[in-house]
Parts: sequence; C-alpha cells; structure tokens
Amino acid sequence: MNVNRYLLWTAAFILLSNAVETVQAQNIQGGIDFLVGAPQGEFRQNVQRNGYGVSGHVGFAPELNPFLIGIEIGYLNYGSEYRREPFSTTIPDVTVDVRTNNNFLALHFALRIQPNTGNFRPYIAGMVGGNYLFTTTTIENANNPSQEVASSTNISDWAFSYGGGGGFLIRLYSRNEGGKDQEFLLDLGARYILGGELQYLKEGSIRRENGSVIYDKIRSKTDLMQFMIGIVFRF
Repeated sequence: MNVNRYLLWTAAFILLSNAVETVQAQNIQGGIDFLVGAPQGEFRQNVQRNGYGVSGHVGFAPELNPFLIGIEIGYLNYGSEYRREPFSTTIPDVTVDVRTNNNFLALHFALRIQPNTGNFRPYIAGMVGGNYLFTTTTIENANNPSQEVASSTNISDWAFSYGGGGGFLIRLYSRNEGGKDQEFLLDLGARYILGGELQYLKEGSIRRENGSVIYDKIRSKTDLMQFMIGIVFRF
C-alpha cells in the first residue's frame, strides 16, 4: 500500500512538473497594424477607393510549437463625406458640421503556422469569422469638431467571411526577464478575405430630397485584399 502510494505521488509530481514547465514555455503574442484594404470583385465595382484603418490580434503562441491561435479584429474607413448645415430651419443662423463615415469591421478567429523563435519568421495564416459594414452620420460642433452633438447609424449589415494569407516577422528587440523572453517584432503581411453578400452604402449613397432622406443601398459580396505593417509583441 505504501509502495503504491509512493508511486502515485511520484507520478503526480512528474506530471505536475511537466505541466509547470509547459506553461512556463508558453507565449502570448499580440500586435497592432496599420491596415489598407483594397475591395475586390463585386465590391470593387461599387467601391473604387481603398479603405484605411487599423487591425490588431492577440493569441496563444507556444514557443516550442510552430503555431499561433487567436482572434483578429480590423477596422477600415472606406468612405467619408462632410458638409456644413444650419442647425435647423428655425435656427438657420447656427451651423453645425455633418460627417458621414462608411465603416468596415472584421472579426476573425485565426490560425497562423509560424516559427516562434528566430530573427526572421515567415508565416501563413487562415481565418474565419464575419464582416460588418455600417454607415454613421454624426453632427459635430462647428467650433469644436471633437464634440458630438448627435449621431445615428444609417444602415448596418454583416456576413460570414473567411480567408488566408501570409507574411513574416522580423525581430527588432528582445530581452530576458525572470527567465522569460520578451520580444518586439516587425510584422509585414497580406491576406485575401472572401466576404459574404450584404447591404451597405458608399460615398454618395445618401440623398436628401424635399426634407426626406433616400438611401441608395448596394448589395454585393465584400471580398477584400488586405495589406498590413505593424508591431508584434511576445511575452
């Protein structure tokens, strides 16, 4: 009985030691990028300009295994209109700024196949999630544009999306603190996202006639080619 108990405790100690060693060897990776989105296919026929914005990711990237699994979120502005209007028909001597923005938001679960050590780390990536397009109109204080008077979402819609791409990481800086490496890396990448069909607006899609608002809604797939450059941190 005592021998069996000893063997049981020995086995538990070995398993616990291996688990602790595995956890200590794990890494969290996160990053933020400047993002350019080029509409493709049907989307390009309707939206001729590129979108600009930011993206970020965070994920689990074990140092001893060549992969990262996590989430990515990206925001693009693909159209903007500005005009100055009287505050109302009864107060025409007070003016406000009216700004309309066409926005593209994407959220994906992502898997990267990548080396997690070394100075130069090429990777390939796959992702699955959704695209969310929404147009907002905001009234701003003409003397203080950062002060919002009122805002409304004109239209919004979402669709399933998926895609893949690749890139590479270049280590810029690293240090070891408490036996754990901390790194900063340059991230250069591109990916093609196939977006499902949804309704959206573009620049010029909102018309105002005789006191009424008319939305010229567009419906198409939302394929997008993305290019990014940013900074990745690992700890």
